[in-house]
Amino acid sequence: MSITSRISEDGREITIYIKGRFDFNSHEEFRQHYESIKHPGAKYIIDMSGAEYMDSSALGMLLLLREQAGNDNANIDIVQCRPEIRQILEIAHFNQLFRIH
Repeated sequence: MSITSRISEDGREITIYIKGRFDFNSHEEFRQHYESIKHPGAKYIIDMSGAEYMDSSALGMLLLLREQAGNDNANIDIVQCRPEIRQILEIAHFNQLFRIH
């Protein structure tokens, strides 16, 4: 499991790349990446193209990110999900909380 990120030059957008298993063992690393951006109203892009697995603790981590990013005012896109991960997100009704592409 590895998580990397890229912050835009203006500091207003962060893309977080998830590779491998997105589970409880990823908690601290994921949090460090999304907390690295300090701009109010920042846009978060969670790139799941490399994610092979996602469990309920990963869902919790996404909710913590949403809270950090402003709850209903959060600007978060989850992109490039494999069908099985997209299904998990939809079953949990995360498509009502996040934009899933």
